Amino acid sequence: MLFLRSLLDRPWRSLLLLTGFGIGVGVMIVLLSVGEAMLTQARDERLVGGGEVTVLPEGLDVEVMKTGGLGGLYFSIANARFVNLQLLSAPRLGGLVRGVAPQIDGKLLYLRGRDGREWPVRAAGEIPSATAAVGAAPSLADGAWRDDEGDRRWLRPTPFELRHDLDRFHHTPPGAADAERWGEWHYFNVLSADRRRWAFVTLSVGGDVPDGAWGGRVLITTHGDDAPDRRYAVEVPAAAVRLSTTDADLRVGDASVTVLPDGRYRVVAAAPAIDGGGGRAEVDLVVTPAPRAYFPAVDLGGDALVSGYAVPALRADAEGRICAAGRCETLAGAQAYHDHNWGVWRRVDWEWGAARAGAFTFLYGRVQPTDASAEAPPLLLYVVDSLGFLTLFRPERVVYQDERIVRVNGRDLRVPSRALLADARGADTLRVELVIEHSTATDTRDGFIGRGDDPSAAELARPYFVQMKGRARLSGRVGGRVVAGEGTGFFETYR
Repeated sequence: MLFLRSLLDRPWRSLLLLTGFGIGVGVMIVLLSVGEAMLTQARDERLVGGGEVTVLPEGLDVEVMKTGGLGGLYFSIANARFVNLQLLSAPRLGGLVRGVAPQIDGKLLYLRGRDGREWPVRAAGEIPSATAAVGAAPSLADGAWRDDEGDRRWLRPTPFELRHDLDRFHHTPPGAADAERWGEWHYFNVLSADRRRWAFVTLSVGGDVPDGAWGGRVLITTHGDDAPDRRYAVEVPAAAVRLSTTDADLRVGDASVTVLPDGRYRVVAAAPAIDGGGGRAEVDLVVTPAPRAYFPAVDLGGDALVSGYAVPALRADAEGRICAAGRCETLAGAQAYHDHNWGVWRRVDWEWGAARAGAFTFLYGRVQPTDASAEAPPLLLYVVDSLGFLTLFRPERVVYQDERIVRVNGRDLRVPSRALLADARGADTLRVELVIEHSTATDTRDGFIGRGDDPSAAELARPYFVQMKGRARLSGRVGGRVVAGEGTGFFETYR
Protein backbone atom coordinates (compact mmCIF):
# COMPACT_ATOMS: atom_id res chain seq x y z
CA MET A 1 0.00 0.00 0.00
CA LEU A 2 2.86 2.41 0.84
CA PHE A 3 4.53 1.67 -2.52
CA LEU A 4 1.32 2.25 -4.50
CA ARG A 5 0.52 5.51 -2.69
CA SER A 6 4.12 6.78 -3.36
CA LEU A 7 3.64 6.15 -7.08
CA LEU A 8 0.25 7.89 -7.12
CA ASP A 9 1.44 10.84 -5.01
CA ARG A 10 4.18 11.84 -7.52
CA PRO A 11 3.31 9.99 -10.75
CA TRP A 12 5.67 11.89 -13.10
CA ARG A 13 8.64 11.62 -10.77
CA SER A 14 7.92 7.92 -10.27
CA LEU A 15 7.69 7.37 -14.04
CA LEU A 16 11.03 9.13 -14.58
CA LEU A 17 12.72 7.03 -11.90
CA LEU A 18 11.30 3.80 -13.28
CA THR A 19 12.40 4.74 -16.81
CA GLY A 20 15.95 5.47 -15.65
CA PHE A 21 16.07 2.22 -13.70
CA GLY A 22 14.87 0.30 -16.76
CA ILE A 23 17.50 1.91 -19.00
CA GLY A 24 20.22 1.10 -16.45
CA VAL A 25 19.15 -2.53 -16.28
CA GLY A 26 19.06 -2.73 -20.09
CA VAL A 27 22.56 -1.27 -20.44
CA MET A 28 23.88 -3.72 -17.86
CA ILE A 29 22.31 -6.63 -19.76
CA VAL A 30 23.95 -5.47 -23.00
CA LEU A 31 27.37 -5.07 -21.33
CA LEU A 32 27.14 -8.50 -19.74
CA SER A 33 26.15 -10.00 -23.10
CA VAL A 34 29.12 -8.34 -24.86
CA GLY A 35 31.46 -9.52 -22.10
CA GLU A 36 30.14 -13.07 -22.38
CA ALA A 37 30.55 -13.00 -26.17
CA MET A 38 34.14 -11.74 -25.86
CA LEU A 39 34.92 -14.45 -23.32
CA THR A 40 33.40 -17.10 -25.59
CA GLN A 41 35.46 -15.90 -28.56
CA ALA A 42 38.62 -15.79 -26.47
CA ARG A 43 38.06 -19.45 -25.65
CA ASP A 44 37.18 -20.37 -29.24
CA GLU A 45 39.70 -22.92 -30.52
CA ARG A 46 39.37 -21.48 -34.03
CA LEU A 47 40.78 -18.13 -32.96
CA VAL A 48 44.50 -17.62 -32.31
CA GLY A 49 45.18 -16.08 -28.92
CA GLY A 50 48.03 -14.14 -27.37
CA GLY A 51 49.54 -10.75 -27.98
CA GLU A 52 47.92 -7.39 -28.57
CA VAL A 53 47.73 -7.30 -32.39
CA THR A 54 46.85 -10.10 -34.84
CA VAL A 55 48.27 -9.73 -38.36
CA LEU A 56 46.04 -11.11 -41.13
CA PRO A 57 46.19 -11.01 -44.95
CA GLU A 58 45.01 -7.78 -46.55
CA GLY A 59 41.35 -7.86 -47.56
CA LEU A 60 40.36 -10.72 -45.24
CA ASP A 61 36.94 -10.26 -43.61
CA VAL A 62 37.44 -11.27 -39.96
CA GLU A 63 33.72 -11.96 -39.45
CA VAL A 64 33.64 -14.22 -42.49
CA MET A 65 36.71 -16.01 -41.16
CA LYS A 66 34.96 -16.47 -37.80
CA THR A 67 31.68 -17.76 -39.23
CA GLY A 68 33.38 -20.02 -41.77
CA GLY A 69 32.34 -18.39 -45.06
CA LEU A 70 34.17 -18.95 -48.33
CA GLY A 71 36.25 -15.80 -47.80
CA GLY A 72 37.79 -17.38 -44.71
CA LEU A 73 38.99 -20.58 -46.36
CA TYR A 74 42.63 -21.36 -47.04
CA PHE A 75 43.96 -17.90 -46.19
CA SER A 76 47.64 -17.46 -45.35
CA ILE A 77 50.26 -14.74 -45.20
CA ALA A 78 52.66 -15.21 -48.09
CA ASN A 79 56.33 -15.09 -47.11
CA ALA A 80 55.45 -14.92 -43.41
CA ARG A 81 59.10 -15.47 -42.51
CA PHE A 82 60.08 -12.41 -44.54
CA VAL A 83 57.31 -10.37 -42.85
CA ASN A 84 58.70 -11.42 -39.49
CA LEU A 85 62.41 -10.85 -40.27
CA GLN A 86 62.13 -7.70 -42.38
CA LEU A 87 59.15 -5.95 -40.79
CA LEU A 88 57.76 -7.10 -37.45
CA SER A 89 61.07 -8.16 -35.87
CA ALA A 90 63.27 -5.72 -37.79
CA PRO A 91 65.21 -2.91 -36.06
CA ARG A 92 62.88 -0.30 -37.60
CA LEU A 93 60.04 -1.40 -35.31
CA GLY A 94 62.25 -2.31 -32.37
CA GLY A 95 60.75 0.42 -30.20
CA LEU A 96 57.17 -0.66 -30.89
CA VAL A 97 57.18 -4.45 -31.07
CA ARG A 98 58.02 -6.46 -27.94
CA GLY A 99 57.48 -9.90 -29.42
CA VAL A 100 56.20 -11.68 -32.53
CA ALA A 101 54.63 -15.15 -32.52
CA PRO A 102 54.00 -16.76 -35.92
CA GLN A 103 51.23 -19.34 -35.67
CA ILE A 104 49.34 -21.69 -37.96
CA ASP A 105 45.91 -22.74 -36.74
CA GLY A 106 43.45 -25.24 -38.18
CA LYS A 107 45.65 -26.33 -41.10
CA LEU A 108 44.13 -29.22 -43.05
CA LEU A 109 46.57 -32.11 -43.45
CA TYR A 110 46.18 -35.76 -44.39
CA LEU A 111 47.62 -38.56 -42.32
CA ARG A 112 48.49 -41.70 -44.26
CA GLY A 113 48.80 -45.03 -42.49
CA ARG A 114 51.07 -47.89 -43.36
CA ASP A 115 48.13 -49.68 -44.95
CA GLY A 116 47.63 -46.75 -47.35
CA ARG A 117 44.49 -45.36 -45.69
CA GLU A 118 44.27 -41.59 -45.23
CA TRP A 119 42.61 -39.49 -42.53
CA PRO A 120 42.02 -35.72 -42.61
CA VAL A 121 43.51 -34.04 -39.56
CA ARG A 122 43.58 -30.49 -38.30
CA ALA A 123 47.05 -29.29 -37.32
CA ALA A 124 48.51 -26.26 -35.59
CA GLY A 125 52.05 -24.93 -35.56
CA GLU A 126 53.81 -22.54 -33.20
CA ILE A 127 57.30 -21.59 -32.05
CA PRO A 128 57.45 -22.14 -28.27
CA SER A 129 59.66 -19.21 -27.26
CA ALA A 130 57.75 -16.79 -29.53
CA THR A 131 54.36 -17.92 -28.28
CA ALA A 132 55.50 -17.55 -24.69
CA ALA A 133 56.81 -14.03 -25.43
CA VAL A 134 53.30 -12.83 -26.31
CA GLY A 135 51.68 -14.53 -23.33
CA ALA A 136 49.96 -17.35 -25.20
CA ALA A 137 51.97 -20.36 -24.06
CA PRO A 138 49.77 -23.32 -23.08
CA SER A 139 49.84 -24.86 -19.61
CA LEU A 140 51.82 -28.08 -19.74
CA ALA A 141 50.55 -31.08 -17.85
CA ASP A 142 53.86 -32.84 -18.34
CA GLY A 143 57.12 -32.65 -20.29
CA ALA A 144 58.80 -29.64 -21.89
CA TRP A 145 57.99 -27.43 -24.86
CA ARG A 146 61.11 -25.77 -26.24
CA ASP A 147 62.39 -24.43 -29.55
CA ASP A 148 64.15 -26.95 -31.76
CA GLU A 149 66.77 -26.19 -34.39
CA GLY A 150 64.11 -25.58 -37.05
CA ASP A 151 62.41 -23.00 -34.84
CA ARG A 152 65.69 -21.22 -34.21
CA ARG A 153 66.56 -21.16 -37.92
CA TRP A 154 63.12 -19.77 -38.82
CA LEU A 155 63.35 -16.95 -36.28
CA ARG A 156 67.06 -16.16 -36.25
CA PRO A 157 68.88 -17.60 -39.27
CA THR A 158 72.59 -16.99 -39.62
CA PRO A 159 73.70 -15.25 -42.84
CA PHE A 160 74.94 -18.64 -44.08
CA GLU A 161 71.54 -20.26 -43.45
CA LEU A 162 69.59 -17.35 -44.90
CA ARG A 163 71.53 -17.46 -48.19
CA HIS A 164 70.85 -21.16 -48.63
CA ASP A 165 67.16 -20.76 -47.78
CA LEU A 166 66.72 -17.91 -50.27
CA ASP A 167 69.00 -19.19 -53.01
CA ARG A 168 68.47 -22.94 -53.28
CA PHE A 169 67.88 -24.62 -56.63
CA HIS A 170 64.82 -26.46 -57.95
CA HIS A 171 64.00 -29.41 -60.15
CA THR A 172 61.82 -29.03 -63.21
CA PRO A 173 58.22 -29.47 -61.93
CA PRO A 174 56.76 -32.88 -62.88
CA GLY A 175 54.38 -32.57 -65.81
CA ALA A 176 55.41 -28.99 -66.58
CA ALA A 177 54.57 -27.85 -70.10
CA ASP A 178 57.70 -27.15 -72.17
CA ALA A 179 59.88 -28.90 -69.58
CA GLU A 180 62.80 -28.74 -71.99
CA ARG A 181 62.65 -24.93 -71.71
CA TRP A 182 63.09 -24.93 -67.94
CA GLY A 183 66.00 -22.74 -66.86
CA GLU A 184 67.53 -21.63 -63.57
CA TRP A 185 70.54 -19.49 -62.82
CA HIS A 186 72.70 -17.50 -60.45
CA TYR A 187 73.29 -13.99 -61.83
CA PHE A 188 75.83 -11.43 -60.58
CA ASN A 189 76.73 -7.97 -61.83
CA VAL A 190 79.80 -6.01 -60.75
CA LEU A 191 80.72 -2.36 -61.41
CA SER A 192 84.23 -0.89 -61.31
CA ALA A 193 85.06 1.92 -58.87
CA ASP A 194 85.11 4.56 -61.66
CA ARG A 195 81.76 3.25 -63.03
CA ARG A 196 83.26 2.85 -66.52
CA ARG A 197 83.51 -0.96 -66.68
CA TRP A 198 81.15 -3.71 -65.55
CA ALA A 199 80.53 -7.42 -65.98
CA PHE A 200 77.57 -9.80 -65.86
CA VAL A 201 78.25 -13.36 -64.69
CA THR A 202 75.67 -16.15 -65.04
CA LEU A 203 75.90 -19.81 -64.07
CA SER A 204 72.82 -21.64 -65.29
CA VAL A 205 71.18 -25.01 -65.80
CA GLY A 206 68.47 -25.77 -68.33
CA GLY A 207 66.26 -28.59 -69.54
CA ASP A 208 64.29 -31.31 -67.78
CA VAL A 209 66.24 -31.40 -64.49
CA PRO A 210 67.24 -33.94 -63.19
CA ASP A 211 65.75 -36.89 -65.06
CA GLY A 212 65.49 -35.68 -68.64
CA ALA A 213 67.86 -34.03 -71.10
CA TRP A 214 69.57 -31.07 -69.44
CA GLY A 215 72.91 -29.38 -68.93
CA GLY A 216 74.71 -26.28 -67.69
CA ARG A 217 76.13 -23.10 -69.08
CA VAL A 218 78.56 -20.40 -68.01
CA LEU A 219 78.06 -16.93 -69.51
CA ILE A 220 80.25 -13.89 -68.85
CA THR A 221 79.68 -10.55 -70.58
CA THR A 222 81.97 -7.58 -70.16
CA HIS A 223 81.06 -3.99 -70.96
CA GLY A 224 82.64 -0.57 -70.79
CA ASP A 225 82.17 3.04 -71.75
CA ASP A 226 85.46 2.87 -73.66
CA ALA A 227 85.46 -0.80 -74.74
CA PRO A 228 83.32 -3.06 -76.95
CA ASP A 229 80.82 -5.43 -75.37
CA ARG A 230 82.15 -8.99 -75.32
CA ARG A 231 80.52 -12.34 -74.58
CA TYR A 232 82.16 -15.48 -73.26
CA ALA A 233 80.34 -18.79 -72.83
CA VAL A 234 80.82 -22.53 -72.40
CA GLU A 235 78.30 -25.39 -72.37
CA VAL A 236 78.66 -28.14 -69.75
CA PRO A 237 77.03 -31.62 -69.73
CA ALA A 238 74.75 -32.62 -66.87
CA ALA A 239 77.33 -35.07 -65.53
CA ALA A 240 79.61 -32.12 -64.73
CA VAL A 241 76.92 -30.09 -62.95
CA ARG A 242 76.22 -30.15 -59.21
CA LEU A 243 73.06 -28.52 -57.83
CA SER A 244 70.86 -29.06 -54.79
CA THR A 245 67.27 -28.29 -53.83
CA THR A 246 68.40 -27.65 -50.24
CA ASP A 247 71.32 -25.26 -50.72
CA ALA A 248 72.61 -22.50 -52.97
CA ASP A 249 75.94 -24.00 -54.00
CA LEU A 250 76.24 -24.65 -57.74
CA ARG A 251 79.04 -26.16 -59.81
CA VAL A 252 78.98 -26.00 -63.61
CA GLY A 253 82.11 -27.70 -64.88
CA ASP A 254 85.04 -25.79 -63.40
CA ALA A 255 82.86 -22.79 -62.52
CA SER A 256 81.13 -22.52 -59.17
CA VAL A 257 79.08 -20.38 -56.80
CA THR A 258 79.70 -21.24 -53.14
CA VAL A 259 78.20 -19.75 -49.99
CA LEU A 260 81.01 -19.22 -47.48
CA PRO A 261 80.47 -19.88 -43.74
CA ASP A 262 80.01 -16.15 -43.03
CA GLY A 263 77.30 -15.78 -45.71
CA ARG A 264 79.46 -14.29 -48.48
CA TYR A 265 79.52 -15.73 -52.02
CA ARG A 266 82.62 -17.07 -53.77
CA VAL A 267 82.15 -16.86 -57.56
CA VAL A 268 84.66 -18.60 -59.84
CA ALA A 269 84.07 -18.82 -63.60
CA ALA A 270 85.93 -18.96 -66.91
CA ALA A 271 84.79 -19.19 -70.53
CA PRO A 272 86.13 -18.59 -74.07
CA ALA A 273 84.91 -15.74 -76.27
CA ILE A 274 81.98 -16.47 -78.59
CA ASP A 275 81.81 -13.17 -80.48
CA GLY A 276 84.82 -13.77 -82.71
CA GLY A 277 87.13 -11.59 -80.64
CA GLY A 278 89.16 -14.50 -79.29
CA GLY A 279 90.56 -14.66 -75.83
CA ARG A 280 89.10 -15.85 -72.59
CA ALA A 281 87.37 -14.36 -69.55
CA GLU A 282 88.09 -15.42 -65.97
CA VAL A 283 86.29 -14.32 -62.80
CA ASP A 284 87.32 -14.91 -59.19
CA LEU A 285 85.22 -12.83 -56.80
CA VAL A 286 83.95 -12.76 -53.24
CA VAL A 287 80.58 -10.97 -53.00
CA THR A 288 79.49 -9.62 -49.60
CA PRO A 289 75.73 -8.91 -49.28
CA ALA A 290 74.69 -5.94 -47.15
CA PRO A 291 72.71 -6.99 -44.04
CA ARG A 292 68.93 -7.09 -44.52
CA ALA A 293 69.15 -5.90 -48.15
CA TYR A 294 67.39 -8.77 -49.91
CA PHE A 295 64.13 -9.65 -51.67
CA PRO A 296 62.44 -12.95 -50.68
CA ALA A 297 61.94 -15.89 -53.00
CA VAL A 298 58.57 -15.61 -54.75
CA ASP A 299 56.79 -17.92 -57.18
CA LEU A 300 54.65 -16.73 -60.05
CA GLY A 301 52.24 -18.95 -61.94
CA GLY A 302 49.82 -18.92 -64.83
CA ASP A 303 49.08 -20.38 -68.22
CA ALA A 304 51.97 -18.54 -69.87
CA LEU A 305 54.45 -18.44 -67.04
CA VAL A 306 55.94 -20.69 -64.40
CA SER A 307 58.62 -18.62 -62.76
CA GLY A 308 60.40 -17.79 -59.54
CA TYR A 309 62.70 -14.99 -58.43
CA ALA A 310 64.81 -14.09 -55.41
CA VAL A 311 67.41 -11.38 -54.71
CA PRO A 312 69.71 -12.58 -51.92
CA ALA A 313 72.07 -9.62 -52.44
CA LEU A 314 70.18 -6.51 -53.55
CA ARG A 315 73.06 -4.39 -52.28
CA ALA A 316 76.54 -5.94 -52.08
CA ASP A 317 80.27 -5.28 -52.41
CA ALA A 318 82.71 -7.40 -54.40
CA GLU A 319 86.43 -8.00 -54.22
CA GLY A 320 88.69 -10.11 -56.43
CA ARG A 321 89.72 -10.17 -60.09
CA ILE A 322 88.10 -10.09 -63.51
CA CYS A 323 90.24 -10.85 -66.54
CA ALA A 324 88.98 -10.46 -70.10
CA ALA A 325 90.51 -9.82 -73.53
CA GLY A 326 94.02 -9.97 -72.07
CA ARG A 327 93.33 -7.37 -69.38
CA CYS A 328 92.90 -8.02 -65.64
CA GLU A 329 91.33 -5.72 -63.09
CA THR A 330 91.51 -6.06 -59.32
CA LEU A 331 88.38 -4.98 -57.46
CA ALA A 332 87.95 -3.93 -53.82
CA GLY A 333 84.63 -2.72 -52.43
CA ALA A 334 83.09 -2.70 -55.91
CA GLN A 335 79.32 -2.26 -56.28
CA ALA A 336 77.69 -5.67 -56.84
CA TYR A 337 74.30 -7.36 -57.07
CA HIS A 338 73.08 -10.97 -57.12
CA ASP A 339 69.74 -12.56 -57.98
CA HIS A 340 68.36 -16.01 -58.76
CA ASN A 341 65.77 -16.91 -61.41
CA TRP A 342 63.98 -20.15 -62.29
CA GLY A 343 61.09 -21.24 -64.46
CA VAL A 344 59.75 -21.64 -67.98
CA TRP A 345 59.32 -18.47 -70.03
CA ARG A 346 57.20 -18.44 -73.16
CA ARG A 347 55.48 -15.48 -74.81
CA VAL A 348 56.50 -13.14 -71.99
CA ASP A 349 58.94 -10.29 -71.55
CA TRP A 350 59.75 -8.02 -68.62
CA GLU A 351 60.74 -4.69 -67.19
CA TRP A 352 63.49 -4.84 -64.57
CA GLY A 353 65.99 -2.63 -62.81
CA ALA A 354 68.06 -2.37 -59.64
CA ALA A 355 70.21 0.51 -58.43
CA ARG A 356 71.79 2.18 -55.46
CA ALA A 357 70.58 5.67 -54.62
CA GLY A 358 72.70 6.99 -51.78
CA ALA A 359 71.66 5.25 -48.56
CA PHE A 360 68.78 3.53 -50.38
CA THR A 361 68.66 0.61 -52.82
CA PHE A 362 65.67 -0.13 -55.01
CA LEU A 363 64.42 -2.90 -57.24
CA TYR A 364 61.60 -2.69 -59.77
CA GLY A 365 60.11 -5.15 -62.22
CA ARG A 366 57.23 -7.07 -63.70
CA VAL A 367 56.74 -9.98 -66.11
CA GLN A 368 54.15 -9.39 -68.81
CA PRO A 369 52.66 -11.27 -71.79
CA THR A 370 54.09 -10.48 -75.22
CA ASP A 371 50.52 -10.32 -76.53
CA ALA A 372 49.88 -6.59 -76.99
CA SER A 373 46.18 -7.06 -76.20
CA ALA A 374 46.90 -8.54 -72.76
CA GLU A 375 46.84 -6.19 -69.81
CA ALA A 376 50.19 -5.72 -68.09
CA PRO A 377 50.16 -5.86 -64.27
CA PRO A 378 51.50 -2.93 -62.22
CA LEU A 379 55.20 -2.90 -61.53
CA LEU A 380 56.66 -3.74 -58.17
CA LEU A 381 58.98 -1.02 -56.78
CA TYR A 382 60.78 -2.23 -53.66
CA VAL A 383 63.06 -0.06 -51.49
CA VAL A 384 65.48 -0.96 -48.68
CA ASP A 385 67.89 0.99 -46.50
CA SER A 386 70.32 0.02 -43.73
CA LEU A 387 67.44 -1.25 -41.57
CA GLY A 388 66.07 -3.53 -44.28
CA PHE A 389 62.73 -3.28 -46.06
CA LEU A 390 61.48 0.33 -46.17
CA THR A 391 58.50 0.49 -48.53
CA LEU A 392 56.74 -0.97 -51.56
CA PHE A 393 55.04 0.93 -54.39
CA ARG A 394 53.12 -0.26 -57.49
CA PRO A 395 53.67 2.12 -60.44
CA GLU A 396 51.44 1.47 -63.42
CA ARG A 397 54.21 1.81 -66.00
CA VAL A 398 57.68 2.97 -66.88
CA VAL A 399 57.67 6.11 -69.02
CA TYR A 400 60.55 5.92 -71.50
CA GLN A 401 62.18 8.42 -73.82
CA ASP A 402 63.72 6.46 -76.72
CA GLU A 403 66.43 8.83 -77.90
CA ARG A 404 69.48 6.54 -78.03
CA ILE A 405 70.51 4.46 -81.06
CA VAL A 406 72.22 1.05 -80.92
CA ARG A 407 73.24 -1.19 -83.79
CA VAL A 408 71.79 -4.73 -83.86
CA ASN A 409 72.43 -7.16 -86.72
CA GLY A 410 73.20 -4.32 -89.09
CA ARG A 411 70.19 -2.15 -88.30
CA ASP A 412 69.59 0.85 -86.03
CA LEU A 413 67.34 0.40 -83.00
CA ARG A 414 65.95 3.20 -80.85
CA VAL A 415 66.37 2.44 -77.15
CA PRO A 416 65.71 4.41 -73.95
CA SER A 417 67.75 7.45 -73.01
CA ARG A 418 65.64 8.30 -69.95
CA ALA A 419 62.94 6.61 -67.89
CA LEU A 420 60.56 7.58 -65.10
CA LEU A 421 58.59 5.60 -62.50
CA ALA A 422 56.27 7.31 -60.04
CA ASP A 423 53.56 6.27 -57.59
CA ALA A 424 51.66 7.46 -54.52
CA ARG A 425 50.17 5.41 -51.69
CA GLY A 426 48.20 7.62 -49.35
CA ALA A 427 50.54 10.34 -48.08
CA ASP A 428 53.62 8.44 -49.32
CA THR A 429 55.12 9.23 -52.72
CA LEU A 430 58.10 7.93 -54.68
CA ARG A 431 59.72 9.02 -57.91
CA VAL A 432 62.56 7.26 -59.75
CA GLU A 433 64.34 8.98 -62.64
CA LEU A 434 66.82 7.08 -64.83
CA VAL A 435 69.42 8.55 -67.17
CA ILE A 436 70.82 5.85 -69.45
CA GLU A 437 74.56 5.99 -70.15
CA HIS A 438 75.12 2.72 -72.01
CA SER A 439 72.86 0.27 -73.90
CA THR A 440 73.27 -3.06 -75.60
CA ALA A 441 70.54 -4.99 -77.43
CA THR A 442 70.11 -8.64 -78.43
CA ASP A 443 67.70 -9.99 -81.04
CA THR A 444 65.95 -12.76 -79.10
CA ARG A 445 64.82 -14.43 -82.32
CA ASP A 446 68.42 -15.58 -82.78
CA GLY A 447 68.26 -18.04 -79.87
CA PHE A 448 67.66 -16.34 -76.56
CA ILE A 449 66.60 -18.62 -73.69
CA GLY A 450 63.01 -19.81 -74.14
CA ARG A 451 62.29 -17.64 -77.19
CA GLY A 452 64.68 -18.18 -80.09
CA ASP A 453 63.54 -21.73 -80.85
CA ASP A 454 59.87 -20.93 -80.28
CA PRO A 455 57.95 -20.99 -83.63
CA SER A 456 56.06 -17.88 -82.48
CA ALA A 457 59.30 -15.91 -81.98
CA ALA A 458 59.07 -14.52 -85.52
CA GLU A 459 55.80 -12.84 -84.56
CA LEU A 460 57.12 -11.04 -81.49
CA ALA A 461 56.14 -7.37 -81.35
CA ARG A 462 59.17 -6.54 -79.16
CA PRO A 463 61.95 -9.01 -80.08
CA TYR A 464 64.95 -6.98 -78.85
CA PHE A 465 66.21 -7.49 -75.31
CA VAL A 466 67.84 -4.25 -74.11
CA GLN A 467 70.33 -4.12 -71.21
CA MET A 468 71.25 -0.70 -69.84
CA LYS A 469 73.56 0.97 -67.34
CA GLY A 470 72.85 4.43 -66.02
CA ARG A 471 72.30 6.89 -63.21
CA ALA A 472 69.29 6.68 -60.91
CA ARG A 473 67.73 9.44 -58.81
CA LEU A 474 65.29 8.54 -56.04
CA SER A 475 63.02 11.10 -54.36
CA GLY A 476 59.83 11.15 -52.33
CA ARG A 477 58.37 10.89 -48.86
CA VAL A 478 57.79 7.70 -46.86
CA GLY A 479 56.15 7.70 -43.44
CA GLY A 480 56.57 11.45 -43.14
CA ARG A 481 60.29 11.18 -43.90
CA VAL A 482 61.95 12.61 -47.00
CA VAL A 483 63.87 10.01 -49.01
CA ALA A 484 66.41 11.04 -51.62
CA GLY A 485 69.56 9.68 -53.21
CA GLU A 486 71.49 9.13 -56.43
CA GLY A 487 73.61 6.28 -57.72
CA THR A 488 74.25 3.76 -60.47
CA GLY A 489 72.25 0.75 -61.57
CA PHE A 490 71.39 -1.71 -64.32
CA PHE A 491 68.06 -1.95 -66.15
CA GLU A 492 66.33 -4.18 -68.74
CA THR A 493 63.43 -3.83 -71.16
CA TYR A 494 62.31 -4.95 -74.63
CA ARG A 495 61.94 -3.16 -77.92
